[in-house]
Amino acid sequence: MTAQVHSQAATAERPGIAERIKIIDTDSHVMEPPDLWTGRLSAAKWGDQIPHVRRDEKHGIDRWWIGERRGSAVANFATANWREFPPSYPKLVEEADAAAWHPERRLERLDEYGIHSQLLYPNILGFSSVYFFDLDPQLRYECVAAYNDWLVDFCSPDPERLIPLMWLPFWDTGLAVREMERCIAKGHRGIIFPSNFEPVGLPLIYDEHWNPVWEAAQANEMSINFHTGFQITEEEARSAIGYRRSRADFAKMSAMFLMGNARTIADITLYGVCHRFPRLNFVSVESGFGWMPYFAEMLDWQWLNSGARDAFTEMDLMPSEYIQRQVYGTFWFESESVRRMGDLFQDNVMFETDFPHPTALQPGPASYADSPKVHIERSLEGIDEDILRKLLNTNAARVYHLG
Repeated sequence: MTAQVHSQAATAERPGIAERIKIIDTDSHVMEPPDLWTGRLSAAKWGDQIPHVRRDEKHGIDRWWIGERRGSAVANFATANWREFPPSYPKLVEEADAAAWHPERRLERLDEYGIHSQLLYPNILGFSSVYFFDLDPQLRYECVAAYNDWLVDFCSPDPERLIPLMWLPFWDTGLAVREMERCIAKGHRGIIFPSNFEPVGLPLIYDEHWNPVWEAAQANEMSINFHTGFQITEEEARSAIGYRRSRADFAKMSAMFLMGNARTIADITLYGVCHRFPRLNFVSVESGFGWMPYFAEMLDWQWLNSGARDAFTEMDLMPSEYIQRQVYGTFWFESESVRRMGDLFQDNVMFETDFPHPTALQPGPASYADSPKVHIERSLEGIDEDILRKLLNTNAARVYHLG
């Protein structure tokens, strides 16, 4: 099935897409500043265990330390407008694009890119979260709470355009629910949650252990957002922060990470999570869209052909039907797959930029990308206007309760 099309090129009489639609970017990242935790937590109580930045004199890099663990460079993921292709990255904060760190500069960049509003994800707290498990559990929680509070402050210059999403202390479901309630009161619009708990010895994502979190999220109409690469293994984390990779290695690693959420979608649809919590929305973040229709059809085929439908009679829908009802995907560089399948999954697809990561839609001296405004106009021109509005605005507005 293909999307209905008609000419929509921007003309003097007809404004461009970014002028017609308030585009919502459902995945961008904010760089944790060097003083995020040292400026908010008690040095007298925790000392050097507080996540902090040290200069790596050998390589001239400002680098995170979490307890006794050496983490990624502070600006490792802030490659917008960087002068070299990855795996190169800014070594110091002052070398990175200021829009990665400062809300006023971020708002200027949104105006430049034709983006109305942007949801914000962390970096070190997600990609290096396994390192935080070396910390005292109380300090670990204080780090999470401090980040959530800092993010609200970051968004305060324009809370309608900069949208905070909470990270939870997931190792304790009761504490996670309490933090959820606290963050909702502060204006957070969704929940970031890991899906791979093997590195920290917790139950699988579909285990009933997690039911209190799902119940609270459903009751509060908070989406569960599975960002690719969050809660990776220690070996993967070391690879992700390495600086001796070739460009081919970087391309392969990035592509494989972006496909990582397929397992998560299978887990929540085949093992009853979507069935038990029918009003709970799940979002596969920074993992693309083109593979999802194929994957949904493949899950249906395997569900039938393995006899699973006959064995699990309490499941009243096919996997693809659970996906269409509750699972969302995000796209950025794709165009043809969105055109071909945008109508079939028109209620399940949302736009993102991934700013300021290496794979993002961002022009620069070492980037093949156009700005989001230009990319959207070129790649989505001709899609039916009603579908276009769903992809760029109304789906995200519904999931995250945005005006």
